[in-house]
Amino acid sequence: MTHLISTTADKAEPAVSVGTLIREWRTQRKLSQMELALDLDISPRHLSFVETGRSRPSAELLMSIAIQLDVPLRTRNAWLLAAGYAPRYSEQGLDSARMSQVRAAVQRLLDTHDPYPGVALDRHWNVVLHNRAAEKLMGLLPAELCKPEINIFRASLHPQGFAAHTRNFSEWGSYLLQVLQRLMLSGRDEDIIALVDEVNAYPNVIALKQQTPVIQSTEPSLLIPCIMELHGQELSLFTTLTTFGSPRDITLHELCVELFYPADTQTEVFLKALAG
Repeated sequence: MTHLISTTADKAEPAVSVGTLIREWRTQRKLSQMELALDLDISPRHLSFVETGRSRPSAELLMSIAIQLDVPLRTRNAWLLAAGYAPRYSEQGLDSARMSQVRAAVQRLLDTHDPYPGVALDRHWNVVLHNRAAEKLMGLLPAELCKPEINIFRASLHPQGFAAHTRNFSEWGSYLLQVLQRLMLSGRDEDIIALVDEVNAYPNVIALKQQTPVIQSTEPSLLIPCIMELHGQELSLFTTLTTFGSPRDITLHELCVELFYPADTQTEVFLKALAG
């Protein structure tokens, strides 16, 4: 059964017009009405009427604007609803029958990545799938950080989580905070906003934000690794993020796969030995 989106964005401000929503996204993308209108091949006057509510946009125009502004599928459905149209994008649960092939493919990818850690993440960066190597790392977490599910930001930034094992927390923590901030700005999501407030209250994050940035005097590294200490062994890992191409389902659009790779030979040897 296809489940159409029902989000906090839809419920939070039902009185907000679609024109206001468009203007907010246009402003966030730092585009003027003139620039966006030229990109859409419509008159600035028409776009102005849409944003002020004097003109009701067609569903096709709404989708053209959404594509031009790189609006997520979840938000596109909210726009359509606000304008009085039916949503166009389904939202299948990852455990649903229609997602079985996708779920199996992602799990195969993660399992093939062993003995290096790999996880699949939802839109809030909660872990929805993982391989054995990732499971061993998640075993370092206290029980309270694993309920109701493991969230990468919470697990990595909480002082009793991975942060306690991260030797370059200043660099890695700053990177994660930047990713979380971008995630918050990419859409109006109450759960992400609450997560930002939560991690910003962690004492180690407060201390991190108070630090004076260190200017690198030597040639910078190509990547920011996550350097952890595990069983007395220092591990250096870098990460890649993979998303699905051309998804028409919200779950797939928001799903990403994070794969960790050894940044040095020492880490590679250790992870292979740990896998047995």
